[in-house]
Amino acid sequence: MSGKFEVTPGKDDKHYFNLKAANGEVVLSSQGYKAKADCMNGIESVRTNCHDENRFEKKTAANGLFYFVLTATNGQTIGKSQMYKSESGRNNGIESVCGNAPDAELEADA
Repeated sequence: MSGKFEVTPGKDDKHYFNLKAANGEVVLSSQGYKAKADCMNGIESVRTNCHDENRFEKKTAANGLFYFVLTATNGQTIGKSQMYKSESGRNNGIESVCGNAPDAELEADA
């Protein structure tokens, strides 16, 4: 697999990253970071924590859709998935993060 981290500035003057799978689909999105360096640290945290299945919290939204949250060892949220129609879709999303994050290219706007 060959995924990609994309770092972009938000309209709120914060920096965000998305992890995209090889097919271009976003599998994980970050919170907003005030400093770009903190956003880059968030990416490194994804790379570090994606190998530990205990870092993934499997959740169900109020509307019945499924998603997951990737957390750091301190319990802080690193990123959140898109919504999936099925539990198997969500589980495939987790596998995609685990497969793509370690070697994903980095594409950052200035």
